[in-house]
Amino acid sequence: MTSVHDSKPEVSIVVPVYNEFDNLPDLVARIDEAMRQQPLSYELIAVDDGSTDGSARRLKELAEQHPWVRAVCLVRNYGQSSALQAGFDRVRGRYVVTLDADLQNEPGDIPLLLERLENDPDVDMVSGWRKNRQDKALSRRLPSVLANRLISSSTNVKLHDYGCALKAYRREIIDRIRLYGELHRFIPSLARDAGARIAEVPVRHHARTRGVSKYGIDRTFRVILDLIFIVFFMRFRQRPLHAFGGLGLWLATPGILILLWLLGEKIMGEAIGGRPLLMAGVMLVLMGMQFIAAGLIGELLTRIYYESGSGLQYYAKEYGAVETMSESKATEAAPSAS
Repeated sequence: MTSVHDSKPEVSIVVPVYNEFDNLPDLVARIDEAMRQQPLSYELIAVDDGSTDGSARRLKELAEQHPWVRAVCLVRNYGQSSALQAGFDRVRGRYVVTLDADLQNEPGDIPLLLERLENDPDVDMVSGWRKNRQDKALSRRLPSVLANRLISSSTNVKLHDYGCALKAYRREIIDRIRLYGELHRFIPSLARDAGARIAEVPVRHHARTRGVSKYGIDRTFRVILDLIFIVFFMRFRQRPLHAFGGLGLWLATPGILILLWLLGEKIMGEAIGGRPLLMAGVMLVLMGMQFIAAGLIGELLTRIYYESGSGLQYYAKEYGAVETMSESKATEAAPSAS
C-alpha cells in the first residue's frame, strides 16, 4: 500500500470548515480510517472559513499531529465557495474529493467514489446522492427536491442531489473551474461546462449530532438568483449579444410596429399625441435599443477577454503522436544517410 506521507499525494480531500470545533477530531479520524482501506496516498486540506468557536486552533493542532493534514485558515468568513476555492488552489493529487465537516457525509464512502474514477475512464466527476437523507422533511428535504429539479431542467445536467457535498473529481476538471459568490451549489453544472462527464452514486447520510446547521429556508431565493447567472453563463458567455440582443428585438419589434401604425393614423389625420399607445411604443423601442447596446458591449468585452489570453474558448484532449512544426522542419533539413 502506498504511504500516506508521500510528498505528492494521489488524492486531495478538501473540507470547508465553519464552527465545527466538536466534529473535527472525529472527522480526521474517520477520513484516515476510510482512506487506509484503499491503495492511494492522500492528504486532507481543511479550510477554516473564519470560525468563531476555536475551529482554526483545533485544525492547527490536528495538522501538527497528522502529517497528512494541512490547515488553511482564512482571515474572515468568506463563504463556502471561497473556502472550497482556497482548498482547490492548494490541491496536489490527481483526484480531488470534497465533503462537509459536519459528519453528515460518510467519509467511509470516499473509496467508493475513487474506485469509480479509477475503473471508469469515461467518468470525470462522481457526485454523491443522499438517497436516504436524514434531514427535516419540510425545511430541508422538500426545498432541496424542488431546487434539484429546477436546476436539472434549467442546466440540462440531470442529478438527483446537487446539494450533496461528497463529490470526487479528476484534477484537470478542478483546474478548469473557479468558484466565487455562492457557486458551490452549481459545481456539477460548471464541471459539465468544462467538459466533465458526470456519474451519480448513492451515498450514506447521517443526521447532525453536534454543532448547528448553517443552512436555512432563506437560501432558496439565493439559489434562484444564482441559477439565472449559471444559465446565462453556460449558454451565452461567448455570445452575449444573442441573449441581450434577442430580448431587445422582442421588445423593439412590437414598439416599431406600434409607432408605424400610429404614423399611419397621423397621416390619415387622426390625433395621436394623447394616446397611451404612443408612450408604450416609444418605451418598447427605447428599452429594446438599450438591451441591444448592452449585448454589443458584452460582445466587445468577451472579445477583449478571450483575445487577451485571459480565458480559454474550449478544452480538448489529444491522442496519438504529435509532431511539432520545428521537429518537421528539422527532419526535412537533416542530410540523408545515403
